Order: sequence, then C-alpha cells, then structure tokens
Amino acid sequence: MDSAVSAVRVARKPDRPLSYFEFWPGWMFYTPVVIHWLLLGLRYGDFSLPTAANPRITTGGLCGESKLSILAQVAPAMQSVIAPACGVVAMPGGIEVAEPAMKARGLTYPVVAKPDIGCNGTGVRLIHDKAALARYLDTYPQGETIVLQQYVSEPNEAGIFYMRHPDEPHGRITSLTIKQPPIVVGDGRSDLRHLILADERAGRVPHLYLDRLKDRLSSVPAQGEKIRLVFVGNHCKGSIFQDGRTLVTPELTATIEKLARSLPDFFFGRIDVRFASFTSLRNGTGLRVIEINGAGSEATHIWDPSTKLLDAWRTQFFHYGAAFRIGAANRRLGFASSGVRAMFRAWMNQRRLMALYPLND
Repeated sequence: MDSAVSAVRVARKPDRPLSYFEFWPGWMFYTPVVIHWLLLGLRYGDFSLPTAANPRITTGGLCGESKLSILAQVAPAMQSVIAPACGVVAMPGGIEVAEPAMKARGLTYPVVAKPDIGCNGTGVRLIHDKAALARYLDTYPQGETIVLQQYVSEPNEAGIFYMRHPDEPHGRITSLTIKQPPIVVGDGRSDLRHLILADERAGRVPHLYLDRLKDRLSSVPAQGEKIRLVFVGNHCKGSIFQDGRTLVTPELTATIEKLARSLPDFFFGRIDVRFASFTSLRNGTGLRVIEINGAGSEATHIWDPSTKLLDAWRTQFFHYGAAFRIGAANRRLGFASSGVRAMFRAWMNQRRLMALYPLND
C-alpha cells in the first residue's frame, strides 16, 4: 500500500461521527477492564505488577510519574528527536524564574505548558507570550512543577504504542492513532455557539467545548474561517482519533525501536509525536517526540468512531495482559513492582492535582 492511499484511508470521514460507546461514563466502559485487571492480579499474585513493566519509571508510568524525568532518561544520542522542555515550580512571581529557565533551554514563544504529573490533557495550554505564561503560573497549584516545552509546528500528531517482552530481541508497534483537532468553519452569520451545536460531531458532545470557549461563543467567525475547538490532542478533551495502524511500516518500527531502546528498561508505553506528512511518518523520519507514556497508556486507536465495542475491549485486555506478562518477566529479573499501597497513593495524588490544574486549551 503506498503512502498516498494510506493517508487517504486514515483521513477518511468515518461512517458515523461518534461510536455509541465513545463518551460513555468511565465506569461503564472500564468495568470489564478493571475486572480483567483484578483477575490478572490474582493469577500473577500482584495487582500492581504492571508497575514493573518499566522499572526505571515511577509506578512504571501507570500513574503519578514525572513527564520530565521520563524524557530525561532518553540517551543523549536520541535527545535531538525530543521537543526541548524545562521544568518550573509554580510560585509567586514565577514568571521571573520561568523565562530564564526557558532561555537556558533555548525555548522561545510559543511554548506548551502542561503539568509534570497528569494525564488526559488536563491543564495543557499553548502559551504565546509572557503575559499568558504569567496568568498560567498564577492559576497553577503553587509548589508543583510545570513543564514548558517548545511548541512543535509540524501539523500532524500521532500516538504510537510500543511494547517488547524482555525475552524478545525486538519490539513492535501495536497501535497507531492519528489525532486531529475538531474544527468548525464560519459562515459569516452564525456565532461560535451555533456552529458548535450544528456540527455533526461537536454538536453531540457540546459540553467538551462550550465551557472552555465561553468567552468566544458570541463571536461570529468570518465566511470560511476555521476555528479549532481544542488544542490538546486528547480524546476525552474533544480531539478526534483515527485508527492509523495501516501506516505502520518496518521503517517506522525501526525508528520507534531505536528510541525505546534509548530509555533504560523501557518495554511498554505510548510515544506521542508530531510529524510533517504521512510519508515522513511511514518512513520514520522527522518525528518530534512530545511525550513518552508508560504503563498507564492506552492504545488509543480504540477511540476511532468506527471501532466496535468488543474490539475496543479486546484491545484493552491484550495490552494490559501484556503489561502483566512484561512485569512478571521483569520480576524474574529482580525488579520489584511498586506494591498496591504505593500505586494507590500515586494515583490519589495525581487525581488531587488534576482537580487543581487550570482548564486546558
């Protein structure tokens, strides 16, 4: 299959704007996944065993891990593919510390600000200038670390799931998701609220957009003007996810394998990248890594509207089953899991912080 055909297939309009389970309450979708996790915990004698899947990362990257610490583990030879970032602790007058830290890392506006501990795109914002950064710092929980990362201008984003059993010589890509922002197009007459409500997809989940865009809802976009409804590439925040597994090639797999091997004892997780074109993605060239996630990652192609519920559950069972198997192999090699109590404390701390973060873009 050539790259043009692959790109067209990925960029197709789905058969339906939403799958019927896509925005179910979390408990409804994840209950079978939790039951499967508990059964695996009984089988392996450790409910926290996936935290040993990536033993050099806090809780294996299941929850409560530092994004900066993971990126810092990437070997120097591969640091050039990582979008540069720095950490800043929120404090009164923090802008006077933040800008020198940015300068020291060679960062210039715009930058992406996001929590060092967090998930699901909570608190992620695109910062264009000093005033916007100062406002973000003022609304961020004091004493907590913020990641400031150079904005990557490549137009496309993908989530690439990688796994490798410790006994295997090579890993593989098990999921690839193309992330697209929801966009409405102005007609010169309708305000933004009406454009959102009239949209085939956004109009079915308006709660994802209306509150965040409340200051702009009465504005009337010009004829043909494209309005991006959300910046963060996260499904639960409203981004559109499409199954991109047809784009996986030996060349892309080799690039991701090289990156994954540059982290010590990294076996399981999702690597989020930005890229210029489908051709460059398939060739595994010109990728810019914006985040590396561990055992708490999802194979996010399940949120493609065309995915069937049973297929989504099977995918979850397969990946979390693999996390247990990899954790068990690492346990045999002498690595320990975090234990249920430590895992639970990390999860509770992450939940506490996420409730305090600013609203995402």
